[in-house]
Amino acid sequence: MNPITELLDATLWIGGVPILWREIIGNVFGLFSAWAGMRRIVWAWPIGIIGNALLFTVFMGGLFHTPQNLDLYGQAGRQIMFIIVSGYGWYQWSAAKRRALTPENAVAVVPRWASTKERAGIVIAAVVGTLSFAWIFQALGSWGPWADAWIFVGSILATYGMARGWTEFWLIWIAVDIVGVPLLLTAGYYPSAVLYLVYGAFVSWGFVVWLRVQKADKARALEAQESVTV
Repeated sequence: MNPITELLDATLWIGGVPILWREIIGNVFGLFSAWAGMRRIVWAWPIGIIGNALLFTVFMGGLFHTPQNLDLYGQAGRQIMFIIVSGYGWYQWSAAKRRALTPENAVAVVPRWASTKERAGIVIAAVVGTLSFAWIFQALGSWGPWADAWIFVGSILATYGMARGWTEFWLIWIAVDIVGVPLLLTAGYYPSAVLYLVYGAFVSWGFVVWLRVQKADKARALEAQESVTV
């Protein structure tokens, strides 16, 4: 037996329902990547890329003959886009650490709110992207094209926002999770649906953490400014 085939076909049975191990493992890698992103650790990006590669084979169910045998082009396509955008994020955060005066103690990104212009760009990209990809996914025969399209576009915007250090990216993830959970439950991707619920709670926590970091950074900046003027 080919070891690659064995890996792809390894299945866990729960209550008579077949669940691929690579779906579970891919989501665990994604969760760990989110945790590392909250902590602003550069390794968040390569860890996420491994999970994305595994989940791509899961959501192209018709091609890889998964138990669901469904092709979710948005879910699969976003794994490819994650890999591309994660490469950008990996470079951005690594470069930021290299530019720091004390790289061993430096964080990879400083959280901030997006500017008005950047927020407008997010909204326009969300609307235009969802409309466009819903049409494309429907033409391709994707299962649940509208939900699939928003998950695809929202995931790209959230990942890009994380790379830029925009605190709003956590809110975009929450919006993705709200749509993703019912879609995945209906399609029979139970581990991914459960992990989406976990992600929902986790990204809410991450949003609070980044808000606290912003406030702490602002307070330190004000203290430094006051010490200079005194």
